[in-house]
Amino acid sequence: MVEDAGPDPAGYGGERIVSGAADDVERAAEAALRPKKLDDFVGQQVVRDQLSLVLQAAMARDAAPDHVLLSGPPGLGKTTLAMIVAAELGTSLRVTSGPAIQHAGDLAAVLSSLEEGEVLFIDEIHRLARPAEELLYVAMEDFRVDVVVGKGAGASAIPLTLPPFTAVGATTRSGLLPAPLRDRFGFTGHLDFYEAAELERVILRSAGLLGVEIAHGAAHEIAGRSRGTPRIANRLLRRVRDWAQVRGDGVLDLRAARAALEVYEVDPIGLDRLDRAVLDAVCRRFAGGPVGLTTLAMTVGEEPDTVETVAEPYLVREGLLARTPRGRVATAAAWQHIGIQPPPGAWGVPAAGSLFDAAPSPSPDA
Repeated sequence: MVEDAGPDPAGYGGERIVSGAADDVERAAEAALRPKKLDDFVGQQVVRDQLSLVLQAAMARDAAPDHVLLSGPPGLGKTTLAMIVAAELGTSLRVTSGPAIQHAGDLAAVLSSLEEGEVLFIDEIHRLARPAEELLYVAMEDFRVDVVVGKGAGASAIPLTLPPFTAVGATTRSGLLPAPLRDRFGFTGHLDFYEAAELERVILRSAGLLGVEIAHGAAHEIAGRSRGTPRIANRLLRRVRDWAQVRGDGVLDLRAARAALEVYEVDPIGLDRLDRAVLDAVCRRFAGGPVGLTTLAMTVGEEPDTVETVAEPYLVREGLLARTPRGRVATAAAWQHIGIQPPPGAWGVPAAGSLFDAAPSPSPDA
């Protein structure tokens, strides 16, 4: 079911899929853990310093800051930084997303309602429709939109002046942004995956906000299984809290963390059920590969897009899976992780009787 819910607790606004009260609780919990100031934001030191300089200079000039583009994998804090930009400037935040703007008129309606100094956050900006992109070019550069009145030969364009505003765009695929749009952002920041020590700080801070007691050993354990992503770290923290509340003594210690993460099938390096199913299929059923994406997806009972976008990026980043022109193959680290001796001749493993023969390096274009 879809409803026009207005701004939701997580700050996304507009239409959303309603799947029950549990989803709303999760969104509210994530929103409550978001830092409200740049000084409270953990990690991304380079982006924080650069963004702080942009905002302080703009406030000193009493002018709207340059438009900001934030790129990087999901869950690293792009939406949170957009909210912080508005909070630091002492202004309101208008939230929309690329998929929600299908026509230039949709964007024109949003832009024409902006107030002076307001921050417009466009999530997944690379998915804007082309007519909306062209309208946004002019709005960002000249603070103007042309409203078309009438149709056909009698149509006319009425220029509408916009008050100065700051656009903050977020994208997980910056390569899909057209160059003219990308060039109109005065500041571009790329967010990288977090180190374990940074995630520990995130977890300790979140535990304090949740009002739960957590041992440093438990925070270290959760951080090591969070895939370098604060969103996952906070999610696992809440699941460990649930276990400690129901089956433990309410204290989040190392024993509780390990027991809870075992219940939720998150292994010591952060692999979940789907990740392990992919590795198990490649190693056991296809002797280490190569195996095509569609065949692999059918084997694990998932859609190819799910395997490619959810499981595969982390497995490749951790060196457990490789993509070759002939398909996906398991690396030596994958065989070691699932505890199976690789057969002679497996990818990256010398064939029987050879000390040096090995498979060629994977192609990143596969």
